[in-house]
Amino acid sequence: MGKHKLADCKQCRREGERLLLKGSRCNSQKCALLRRKTAPGMHGAAVKKQSEYAVRLREKQKLRRIFGVSEKQLWHCFEKAHRTPGVTGTLILQILERRLDNIAYRLGFAASRKHARQLVKHGHFQVNGKKVDLPSYQVNPADKISIRPASQKSFSTALERLKEAQYPAWLKFDPVVGAGVVVAVPEREEIDYPID
Repeated sequence: MGKHKLADCKQCRREGERLLLKGSRCNSQKCALLRRKTAPGMHGAAVKKQSEYAVRLREKQKLRRIFGVSEKQLWHCFEKAHRTPGVTGTLILQILERRLDNIAYRLGFAASRKHARQLVKHGHFQVNGKKVDLPSYQVNPADKISIRPASQKSFSTALERLKEAQYPAWLKFDPVVGAGVVVAVPEREEIDYPID
């Protein structure tokens, strides 16, 4: 898979919004967007009138950067959403939200989606009792996401922190077992990203 060459903070500056790519750093005073509000590069401070195409492109790039997917992966999500009856834009967001790496991030097992992706690739999670190491794995309603027994020691401090955490309405977390359950497919109102 191709890598995102642009630094995380520069990606936020390019979009002009916090994309929470660096975890807790994005919510601190060290956020690059607080220090420099302009886009990166020599001509970043120039004020340019954006065409309708440019606005749509920026929204698509923002979506790609938030979820850390490539152009090809996003295209596959679009094709799947386009074939399904309903609003295509909402369906794309629902497909991306139900990725295993995103759910691991939403449950609080990782500080960022990049970190969650790495944890999934290293095989720390299981879905319905079976080990899954594909970050793009689509989790369905009623699926149980838990940490593998072999990886429990690594997550002991994270599990303590997760007892007070807030979760979206479509996710449920049981701190005693240390597992999360997808209650339902997220609705558009529950997906709180700055994407138009």
